[in-house]
Amino acid sequence: MPASRPLQPTLWRTCRALANRTRLDMLSLLLKEPGLRVSAVAQRLDLPLPVTSQSLRALEARGLPIARRSGRWVHYEPAPAQAGGPAAELLEALRPVFQRKARPQEKLFKLAAAFTHPRWLEIFRALQQQKQTFAQLKRATRLSTWALRRHLRKLDSVGS
Repeated sequence: MPASRPLQPTLWRTCRALANRTRLDMLSLLLKEPGLRVSAVAQRLDLPLPVTSQSLRALEARGLPIARRSGRWVHYEPAPAQAGGPAAELLEALRPVFQRKARPQEKLFKLAAAFTHPRWLEIFRALQQQKQTFAQLKRATRLSTWALRRHLRKLDSVGS
């Protein structure tokens, strides 16, 4: 039986950060108004300051916005395209989505949620190769019947 491809924790960890409507709202706001202070983001989104700060740090940990200190203030802006790497590429792909659509957060939430679990990535990879029956998918992912059904139900529940 062939070994499954190694997981890409960067992908699923980034998707875990993005599979949060509040964080998507923050990212959308920062794409529209770069350089906002944490308190301004909290005020615009009507969120408590600690929640805002924690959420922005979670996004920053994935390289999506960058923090810039100015005295006692912290300003956030989207990572510049010239920074390169997966986060910059992802932001460049997301930028037109946020600009074209009024509120793409729900669709982006569902897409990101589909990649928040390593097993879901395995299922996606197996399905990406070809259309498969349940038995073929079970063999390809090496999941038990119970586990595969549970993961497929969860994927279905997030709309993926």
